[in-house]
Amino acid sequence: MKYAVKKIVVLGNGSWGTTLAILLYKKGYEVTLWGANASYVDCLKEKRENIKFLKGVPIPSGISLTSDISPVLKDNHLVVSATPTPYLRAVLTKFLNIFSHEIPMVSVTKGIENDTLMTPSEIITDVLGKRPVSLLLGPSHAEEVVRGLPTTVVASSKDDTLARIVQGVFTTDRFRVYTNPDVIGVELGAAMKNVIAIAAGICDGLKFGDNSKAALISRGLAEISRLGIAMGAQKSTFSGLTGLGDLITTCISPYGRNRRVGEQIGKGKKLQEILDAMEQIAEGVWTTKSVMALSRKFSVEMPITKEIYAVLFLNKNPLEAVSHLMMRAPRSEMEDLI
Repeated sequence: MKYAVKKIVVLGNGSWGTTLAILLYKKGYEVTLWGANASYVDCLKEKRENIKFLKGVPIPSGISLTSDISPVLKDNHLVVSATPTPYLRAVLTKFLNIFSHEIPMVSVTKGIENDTLMTPSEIITDVLGKRPVSLLLGPSHAEEVVRGLPTTVVASSKDDTLARIVQGVFTTDRFRVYTNPDVIGVELGAAMKNVIAIAAGICDGLKFGDNSKAALISRGLAEISRLGIAMGAQKSTFSGLTGLGDLITTCISPYGRNRRVGEQIGKGKKLQEILDAMEQIAEGVWTTKSVMALSRKFSVEMPITKEIYAVLFLNKNPLEAVSHLMMRAPRSEMEDLI
């Protein structure tokens, strides 16, 4: 397998896909940004601005914009998969006969598929067959990265050489990339934090304070770690960028879509009403269903996730959910920390 990288295609022209395309272009790579919606791609070509997802940020003229699925894409040396989990399988299916098994793929998607309980990297290999795959995940809001604010993420792969190549491809003076071989832990932490972010948003909507948010982040991390370890992840990963780091960012940031969904719920709005008004997808809503299924499958207690599931899908009152969490049987914190 050849790792020399000059040409890169990014699948998904949302805020994160667009941001990474710009980052890579500025590093000197030949970049193609692909989107599924042909009419919106035409809009991007005309305006050279992602007005829906990244307003005010110009897209350099050197970045190729397309909705075509053409054999010419075979010439790329690296594929960045930036499509949200609910749409990922359908999008990848379009490329079945395009990318050879030698072309590495970098997944930047955070989620867990509902029906299969597969992570994005597993969906990639399930649809496109066995191939080199790396993750690029961590606390990285597009709105900050595209402005050049210092950001640090993690490249993770079963192939250490590929992880280090991805590290080199993406690293800039404002975008630092570490490596971590714990693929399961990195991907699960990045996905499950979105569930806790919804809970954090509910706290904000209910006008709870810093004490509540700190407790939620701490206990949320304990839940994430319990399930991750049961699924084969390394405990130390959840103290890192794709665990605690990503969790803090998504629970406090005004950019966080999942936190914003929770905030609106805390203010009394219904889930469908909130989702209908959103341009972008809040991965945590769908990930909550998957995490609940995984907690049952692996017999892992996840009280916060259970209450968020009840609020989202069983119309449980958020205040009642908080009461249930606070009045659970007393226990030692060390049961989760040792």
